[in-house]
Amino acid sequence: MGRAPHGSRLVRVPDERFEDHLSHPRGRGRVVEDASHGAAGGAACGDLVRVSLAVDGERVVAAGFEASGCGSLLAAGSAAVELVEGAALLAAARIGSPQIAAELGGLSAGKLHAADLVSDALHRALGAAVRRSGALAPDPARTLVAMSGGVDSAAAALLAAGEAGGGANVATVTLELWADVDNDGERSCCSAAAVRGARRLAHELGLPHFTLDLRDEFRAGVVAPWLAEHADGLTPNPCVRCNGHVRLDAMLGFADRLGAATLTTGHYARRTDAGLLRLAVDPAKDQTYMLAALGRDSLARLRFPLGERRKEEVRAIARKAGLAVAGKPESQDLCFLAGTGRERFLARHGGLRERPGDIVDRGGRVLGRHRGHHGYTVGQRKGLGIAAAEALYVVATDARTNTVTVGTREELATRTVRVRGLRLHDADPDAVQLRYHAPALRCRLDGDQIHLDEPFDGAAPGQTAVFLRGDAIVGCATIA
Repeated sequence: MGRAPHGSRLVRVPDERFEDHLSHPRGRGRVVEDASHGAAGGAACGDLVRVSLAVDGERVVAAGFEASGCGSLLAAGSAAVELVEGAALLAAARIGSPQIAAELGGLSAGKLHAADLVSDALHRALGAAVRRSGALAPDPARTLVAMSGGVDSAAAALLAAGEAGGGANVATVTLELWADVDNDGERSCCSAAAVRGARRLAHELGLPHFTLDLRDEFRAGVVAPWLAEHADGLTPNPCVRCNGHVRLDAMLGFADRLGAATLTTGHYARRTDAGLLRLAVDPAKDQTYMLAALGRDSLARLRFPLGERRKEEVRAIARKAGLAVAGKPESQDLCFLAGTGRERFLARHGGLRERPGDIVDRGGRVLGRHRGHHGYTVGQRKGLGIAAAEALYVVATDARTNTVTVGTREELATRTVRVRGLRLHDADPDAVQLRYHAPALRCRLDGDQIHLDEPFDGAAPGQTAVFLRGDAIVGCATIA
């Protein structure tokens, strides 16, 4: 694979090419018919750029831009238009900040932000244009790699490129899912900052990169239901919904536009010979729970090169390739909560602010006060603020009465769990996983009732029940 020259972002002071683009900007103000658009910048920096592109099948046929702010931004927008207009889609997807800066004869360190902003806008426009009217010829050997900017997706891209004989049949895509001033973009895997980092990483590997803006779909399909279910006193799992109904379906559709037969991800998962999802080799990293809502048609096109590997092997792959992300720590937050926290997010986006109510026992006796039922989940022990002779756990919440019911561990435990929305991909299961990273328990499924062979502590309404037979995932449902 080709690599961008080491230190390519540290380029020279602008020369006459910069002045030419500044004085005679290519495509500024041009009206592009049937265009898709991408914007970047804003009030925080005072610079704003909007790139417009039209794609006809396999090529960018027209481009234009508009910019306000510093002269560097104007010149960078012009350079991007000149580079991308008429280019094949996969070639256009290799254009980033270093190429834009080079087209201007180099940019000083203080002006590189202009190339970054234009690159962000360009790739948003390119992703939207491909999604709308891209049509590369189908290639059974081509794969699209989902890039998050972390070590797992980087290693997946390296392995996919190796299988494809050097990366000629590999493209990459990063989803932009959430934008919020309270969000820590460096800790989130789906922010604008994360997209930029993933693009740089893909270009370092010599791979084309696309940005797919799914902010509207993510808000409507993941965040809005998550907020509504909290208001109803449930404990939803947004990642299962996101993977099953938003992210992967959108990327598979995007793969179709690029003529890619498969989608490669950095998930720790495998597939059985029969096409079912299968537990990963590394139980500490297994992510099949989060993928359980995927249908068999989608699974048939997914590739999980990390499923047979352990985390230390994956980091070693990235280190051997000289990638800085080899030692990058993993994010522990939900992507849209990074740097925000659940309580603040619920208050700001869901209107679920402090609402004091009673903490009661199973008999209805008041034991204390809480700040709102939506801040508690079944099975929770910490943060109750109740002094008792034995440990107490949340055993139920009631949105209608705004009460939180607590009890002993024995009162929390259950052998029967009712579910709704059951989806079975194959024959009856013999085990169930009732929380992410919880051990699978032997069970019998009877209609909408799960009968457990042993008691489980904290079956939280709204969470996902994932059904297994052996090490294969055979279905899922929502705990009722």
